[in-house]
Amino acid sequence: MENGYDLLEWLGPDASTSVFSYLNDPADLVRATTVSRSWRQFMMTNGLSKTLCTKLCPEVSYFTSIKELITSTKAKQDCSSSDKEWREHERDHKIYIYLSSHLVSPGGTNNCISRCIGASSTDNYPEEIIENTLDSTLSYWSSSGQVDPTVPESLTYQLNFDLGFVDKISIQPFKAFFQLDDPIYSSKYVRFKMGYSKSPNMSTNFKLDQGLLTADENYVWTYISPEFPMLQEDIQQTFRLPRPALCIGGVVKIEFLGRVQKQDMDDLFYICIRNVQVKGRALSPVLGVDLSEIKGGCVLKYCPTAWRAAVLDGYVASGTKVRRNLLQSFALTAWFWRWFVPLYILGIVCVFFPHFCREPSVVLNILE
Repeated sequence: MENGYDLLEWLGPDASTSVFSYLNDPADLVRATTVSRSWRQFMMTNGLSKTLCTKLCPEVSYFTSIKELITSTKAKQDCSSSDKEWREHERDHKIYIYLSSHLVSPGGTNNCISRCIGASSTDNYPEEIIENTLDSTLSYWSSSGQVDPTVPESLTYQLNFDLGFVDKISIQPFKAFFQLDDPIYSSKYVRFKMGYSKSPNMSTNFKLDQGLLTADENYVWTYISPEFPMLQEDIQQTFRLPRPALCIGGVVKIEFLGRVQKQDMDDLFYICIRNVQVKGRALSPVLGVDLSEIKGGCVLKYCPTAWRAAVLDGYVASGTKVRRNLLQSFALTAWFWRWFVPLYILGIVCVFFPHFCREPSVVLNILE
């Protein structure tokens, strides 16, 4: 700001918004908010962090609102009506910057499948069920046979989080060593869908009907990947998404498009999968999804106190467990500086300067 002029006032709100829209890194947006109070206010009131986050991750547009969970009654009373709107702007800015930073700086990932929801079909039940794909040392999943090789199949899984990022999926086709020429029952292409169930109790209501468990009309898919070609090889094939996808609801559906292998004994096409892994990571426990209001849209939950509870329970924002001995060392260090050091100093004073110890105020000042 030269000669006391604010660049935003000189450009005007429309031109300023257009200029800031060229920022593609959340770190640049954070630095811009530190320039001045007017810049910070302009960015937060105009929702520029949400605009950037939506550009990097279109799935964010499915959040219709943010619900803040405040457990303290005092916190609710302290928030007056005059600064409530500004407090919401600050909260939204912090949340969307946090989501954007995870997109541009991805952390470590691991297999995050919690359980199986269902398969579009199963050939021999229960020997060839979808649960076999969770452990490569077990058997395999097999679809039912089809005359038409274009009939698709799908496997649907529930992840161990309701809000997190997924960046790659690994699939290993099954090689039938017990058949002539060791055929591999892969598919031509694979495609991935992520989202949440329209009915929270659907898995219990349709427990015996696999078709209802995997039908698209029972889910809201917030992300659909492009089609990836699949090799007809007995290896763990990793399909990396074009960008880390925000999985809202924790449901992943893997679609197998096109059949390539026919079984000689019945002259039907099959798809058989040995192992499936969904690589991703959960977001901070501070953020979650409220699926109880899915009719009115997807609600993003924000609980500021969840971080403290997660650290006390031995967890951090990335979902990885903190070593408890590290937490204990922090506690011992705090105890050391709070009590041992003052008592040690008091002992030295009492030995070399005994006349000072006769004054209670001196002792209390050292201990404080």
